[in-house]
Amino acid sequence: MLSGKIHTISVKMIYWLWNWFKISLFILRVGPFRALNRLKRYPWLRTLLKVNHLHWKLTQGRSGNYLKATSAVLSEVVSGVTLFLVETFKHEGDLVLHEDMIPPEILRAMGLRPFMAELLGILMPMIDPHAMEEYIDRCEAEGIPPDLCSLPKSTMGLSLAGHFPPVQAILASNLPCDGGMASYALLERIVNKPIYRLDIPYDFMSEQAADYFCGELENMISWLEKNTRGRMDWDLLQEICVGRNVMVEHEQDIWDMLRSKPAPMAGEPVWMSHLWSFNVHPGTPESVRLFRKIKKWTEQNLRRGIAALPQEKFRAILWNPPTIHCVDIFNWAERMYGISLIMDSMTYNRTPYIDTSSHQTMLRSLGQVIMQGPMARHTRGPAENYLSDIFFLHENFQLDMVWVAGHIGCKNTMALNSILREECRQRGIPLLIIEYDLTDPRVVSRQRIIDQINHFMESIMNADSPPAADIF
Repeated sequence: MLSGKIHTISVKMIYWLWNWFKISLFILRVGPFRALNRLKRYPWLRTLLKVNHLHWKLTQGRSGNYLKATSAVLSEVVSGVTLFLVETFKHEGDLVLHEDMIPPEILRAMGLRPFMAELLGILMPMIDPHAMEEYIDRCEAEGIPPDLCSLPKSTMGLSLAGHFPPVQAILASNLPCDGGMASYALLERIVNKPIYRLDIPYDFMSEQAADYFCGELENMISWLEKNTRGRMDWDLLQEICVGRNVMVEHEQDIWDMLRSKPAPMAGEPVWMSHLWSFNVHPGTPESVRLFRKIKKWTEQNLRRGIAALPQEKFRAILWNPPTIHCVDIFNWAERMYGISLIMDSMTYNRTPYIDTSSHQTMLRSLGQVIMQGPMARHTRGPAENYLSDIFFLHENFQLDMVWVAGHIGCKNTMALNSILREECRQRGIPLLIIEYDLTDPRVVSRQRIIDQINHFMESIMNADSPPAADIF
């Protein structure tokens, strides 16, 4: 018992120190004077430099390979954040502001530096739950409706405050929702740079849509070559796509192992690894290594009969974007109720491998990935697009319940949840819809989220009350 605790403390300290080393290395690479200048110019930098806080939030109560995998994911986030900052501050002339629905493979293959507009609004509340409040207030003060999703409000607020670095161009699309799409009209006016909007067809599953959108990507590349210094390197794009395919292969192997009860892995090694690596750093050697490690640790646990949660009592999925200002909610649920988070909607998808046999097939495959992007593939088209994956995962992973992050600013899913309630009632599936706001904790507090979970677990799942329900 004592040796196990010593090993757990050692793993935490090693990763914690390693993360601080990466942060220090970033300051040296950028230069102390430039780093100080940027700290004054971009206040959000102070929050990002505290990214190591996530390590303590998300590793509580974990041990063994589960702890290693969680720590490795968080360490990769630290590496990615520092690389993102180095590219932002040392290569401002090559930056392209792009929507989160447009992954960066093509931009990187063209020698451009992607700056995901929504990244700060996603990452900062994970580190500091109140980080986006000033930007949301700034946006609403300019007349943006308060019932709009808080993520585009955060992004617009950052732009209104002048806290985006200079960029060459902007890439946007008609995904994932009306609020996200409309926000780029304001960003275009403030940034005052040329913009290209990708048009994703409504019936995005059809072969006709795949052909059409492949042409859209070809036009986008031509537009970028005219409006930026980027030039397409097809060999580099192929290399990135091959790396992405390896990531997909490892991830699918992990998913297969998650069907075992109790689960050999869960939580952040499943959802955060995908959220970060597939959307921010797809196909890189670092991302490939991360998934190889997670697969190895999952295989070891499965072979040895070790569960991620020693006392797994329940298995769940989380639908919709995670509760990012309360990102450690499942770590708490693990410790309080023995709930393993097996999968989430942002992670699970049925997109194909990238066909790297020609320029055309790569663009066609990447187009299918973009058209079936997170959130968008579930909230466009018929309600079946939202429901089918939920019920497939419930059966495939032998789940005990379905959790839905009921973000009040997401009008599409708020409407669909009434249908989901009825379907779950008919199938006898326990359903928890958590009322919350994506990035603004003032709307629904942390404690109120906990209260909703406690009420559901005690009244619906007949679970014992946790010994300290208000402790995080």
